[in-house]
Amino acid sequence: MFCNRMSAALSMAVVLGFSGGPAAADSWFSGDWYLQVGAAGFSAPKFEGAKGRIFSASPLISLGRAGSQVRFTSRNDNMSFSMLDVGSLRAGPVGKIVWGRSSGDADETKGLDSVKWGLEAGGFAEVYPTDWLRVRGEVRRGFRSHSGVVTDVFVDAFQDVTSTVRISGGPRLQIGSAKYLDAYYGVTPAESVRSGLRPYKADTGLSAVGVGGEIKWRTTDAITTSAFGEYRRLMGSAKDSSLVRQRGSANQLMLGVSATYRFDFTM
Repeated sequence: MFCNRMSAALSMAVVLGFSGGPAAADSWFSGDWYLQVGAAGFSAPKFEGAKGRIFSASPLISLGRAGSQVRFTSRNDNMSFSMLDVGSLRAGPVGKIVWGRSSGDADETKGLDSVKWGLEAGGFAEVYPTDWLRVRGEVRRGFRSHSGVVTDVFVDAFQDVTSTVRISGGPRLQIGSAKYLDAYYGVTPAESVRSGLRPYKADTGLSAVGVGGEIKWRTTDAITTSAFGEYRRLMGSAKDSSLVRQRGSANQLMLGVSATYRFDFTM
């Protein structure tokens, strides 16, 4: 479902830390770290390409070295682990758990095969071209729910209005492989007979563009809350799907709030 998603990442720190023996592991793990956990609640389309809406929630989790230059974070960031952190560049593994879509979730999807819940795992990188701009990209490969590849790009300009309030926003872009898009937007001949939708097969390409914004308030040194909005316009094979054209909408809007808590610790 389009916004009934939860994110998860598999840490590769053990592999990296022990590849050079105990001394290398001690050197890599030692130091100050932070763990930020929380959740977001939001109103969003019931499924990918839906017109109807539903209230849902997802966790927000991030792990990294304390004191590193983590100038900006966004609720769009899937659960990630920074293994490379050098000034204005951060990179590492990223992933999420994607909940499935049942044919019984909505009247619009009756007759369609269910999409199983599964994982998306891959890597992320983010750079800061200036002190007020972050560009983040994620490339994730699906497991179980789909076997395609998804690429998300988020560009955010951010400005501190006060010492505790920050506003941010910018454009978004998503590219999906044929296997990813076909899982959510494709309609096989058999599904067409059962659902009444026209048969449709998706192709690799640009699947969505949009814009998002957020107001973030650092309530305490450890707690951060926010209100956010995201608009996506489906493109290419996603927009042309018979599911979207006959029963859904290419315009996808999400509005919500979030809260996170930061733990600092030393290893």
